[in-house]
Amino acid sequence: MTDDEWVPPQVLLAIDLVILTLRDNQLNVLLVQRGIEPYRGQLALPGGFLRDADERILAAAHRELFEEAGLHGDHLHLEQLAVYGDPGRDTRGRVVSVAYLAIAPGLPEPEAGTDASGACWCPVDQALSAAAQLAFDHRTILSDGVERARSKLEHTALATAFCGPTFTISELQQVYEAVWGVRIDPRNFYRKVQRSEGFIEPAGPVRKSDTGRPARLFRAGPRQVLNPPMTRSTDAEGTSR
Repeated sequence: MTDDEWVPPQVLLAIDLVILTLRDNQLNVLLVQRGIEPYRGQLALPGGFLRDADERILAAAHRELFEEAGLHGDHLHLEQLAVYGDPGRDTRGRVVSVAYLAIAPGLPEPEAGTDASGACWCPVDQALSAAAQLAFDHRTILSDGVERARSKLEHTALATAFCGPTFTISELQQVYEAVWGVRIDPRNFYRKVQRSEGFIEPAGPVRKSDTGRPARLFRAGPRQVLNPPMTRSTDAEGTSR
């Protein structure tokens, strides 16, 4: 076959969204129930196809987030996660998907729309279980998104965004445990936090803890990149939840 005879394959471009938040001290992901085929009635990540040739990919991601779950993407920082394009990942043809990730606190209840018949926050452990049976290759995409989120907590000060204006070391530890899915030794965690200069700062008076003991209050420090990082291998006790 010559170059003149070669015809490029027909490829559809889609968007998939991994939106993560903390609810009830658990890492949750936004899922929709598909209202159309393929996989009608199954849970999936929100997403869809580009509307036309002029639509920007990031704009399509914001649009799909609002249309399928009623969430305004303008309040979220969407970062590109990866591109997924294995043959056979979609029965409608050769579909290449650009996946985006957002991790944010205090996200509202979603509202289903367009081709989604339902939308909900689902604990990540439940969404990744065999019983969930996510549509398409969304289990793989979600797994990659969760791993990216866990890595971001190792290397950035993202965890403080899930705490209040002031917080205790124990409350900060709970964020790490929820995202990493492990129990953390409190003494190791405290030492690690204190060694990362600029991560957190003292915030004045103490607060009584659940045990009645006074606990020091902190607030987020100026540093966004942690040095040294909060590595899972040294801080976690190795017990998955």
